[in-house]
Amino acid sequence: MREIFSILQGEREADLLLHDLNILDVHSEEVFPGSLLVHHGRIIALNPDEDVLKVRERFDGQGLYAIPGLIDAHLHFESQLAHPAAFGEAIVPSGTTTIFAETLDFASAAGDEGVEAAEGLFRNYDKLPYRIYAFAPGKKASVEVTEAMLQMDPVIGLGELAHLSYMTGDDDDFRRSALGRASGGYVNNHWGVTALPDMLLNYMPAIGAHNNHDVWNEEDIAKSLRYGQYTQIKFGVGSPEVIRNMLRAIVKRRWPAENFQLCADNISVDRVLKHGHIDWVISLAIEMGLDPIKAIKMGTLYAAQSFHKDADLGSLAPGRLADIVLTDSLARINPRYVFKGGELVAKDRKLLASLEELDYSGMVKEAKPGLGDVQATQLEITPLEVSDDGTQAKVLVFDVYGRGHLKFAEEAWVPYRDGAVVPEVDGVALNRISVVQRYTDGERHIVNGLFKGVKIDRGAVSVFWPAPYPYFVSVGADVAAMHDNLLRLDQQVGGCLVTDGEAATASLALDIYGVMADMDLDGLVHATRRVDAALEELGNVNEGEPVVNKLLTLFISLDRFGFMV
Repeated sequence: MREIFSILQGEREADLLLHDLNILDVHSEEVFPGSLLVHHGRIIALNPDEDVLKVRERFDGQGLYAIPGLIDAHLHFESQLAHPAAFGEAIVPSGTTTIFAETLDFASAAGDEGVEAAEGLFRNYDKLPYRIYAFAPGKKASVEVTEAMLQMDPVIGLGELAHLSYMTGDDDDFRRSALGRASGGYVNNHWGVTALPDMLLNYMPAIGAHNNHDVWNEEDIAKSLRYGQYTQIKFGVGSPEVIRNMLRAIVKRRWPAENFQLCADNISVDRVLKHGHIDWVISLAIEMGLDPIKAIKMGTLYAAQSFHKDADLGSLAPGRLADIVLTDSLARINPRYVFKGGELVAKDRKLLASLEELDYSGMVKEAKPGLGDVQATQLEITPLEVSDDGTQAKVLVFDVYGRGHLKFAEEAWVPYRDGAVVPEVDGVALNRISVVQRYTDGERHIVNGLFKGVKIDRGAVSVFWPAPYPYFVSVGADVAAMHDNLLRLDQQVGGCLVTDGEAATASLALDIYGVMADMDLDGLVHATRRVDAALEELGNVNEGEPVVNKLLTLFISLDRFGFMV
């Protein structure tokens, strides 16, 4: 306090002065020309008297707009497959300086090592070029892991509650939510607006869950608001048109913008590099008709307020952390310079901060194969039903684009010849898919069907994901190729493998508990793009997210709709 007083009196030096700025005041929703004085990572003055000011470093803002560092209000740490440093390489150049992150799949994948794994994940978190506020698992992990993580930094509360299990009166769910409330932290909500009857919609808000990201359309948003939820508009899952429709609904219904925050939920680093992160969805919201300053506040102040962090984050005022983005436009966010705590960490979408000391190789695990007794014949499709004339069979058809929706898996009639399923629906040829349990003491659980989303003429592609249960998904034109591919991938901790005949043509190793790659951003992006290229050589056409990320989202719905045990 004495130091700041002395600086403002011109008696001591401040760390940094950013001058020649057009500063967005998110509180008054005005823009004014000025400067920001920074010391020990925080803003300590607006427009200080430069006649008496002493400062170690000056930064010329070139007349750019200064806005608060951008905030992702809900993100799954492992969904982008990158460890924290590699993820920072992707998001920080886009202007994101804070994330509120779930750890549930990571902790679930670690199993009995969940506490140790979390300690490794959070080690040196304060050295990252962005801020992390994390949540202990509200589902998938054991109660003991949840309780231990609630005592860790930077954990601030309980992660998302699973509406499908919390509606069954499960004792472990009660215990986890009680621990979350007792810790005084926040409780996140995966609310299932579309899946729950109105009476049960009351339960999660009533036990203290205060935010909700499980909205897909205008009706979902209306219910979320009515039940008092901070409503997070997610852009990392679903098609761009779904996101546009939700943003249009906010404009059409004239809902107050302070109800909303922006979040990725699940997103690939490849998509961040191509389109952006929170900067992209702010720009999209403006394009859909939202006032530019309101849109920026959804990605800054309103996100901070929803977690009671606005004394530190979300605005450019004295006392706040000096997380600052300089952009040449408010209508289309273009992060020219990004500061975290007054340190310049990115310029013109390139990371400047050094991450050399951040090493996650200590969390790399050894593979534990489990498919040694699996036979190719176990991947054949057994009809759910055969027509009376014996020419058609009813089978399961999975759709990668059904993620989060009830159409994820449907029953369909397909041709049936010579006692075998013909893999086509309505005359359209589809690939086979097998969902295979990795470890078992008894009969192995395998679900076979047809698949929309990947179409290859030969070979196979398989992925492994260990949370909440260790399962493989294999897609291919014939079971022999799928079987061979699965046995090869079984020799890895986890990841994705593409095979063509006897050759492995592309792979992505997820050696950190089977959910993260032990590589930098360039290595991860190269691997996922190589998988796409290898599948293209086999006949697949892909748009949007990398195939690896699309296939891994299947595991969310496979768990949600009971296809894993």
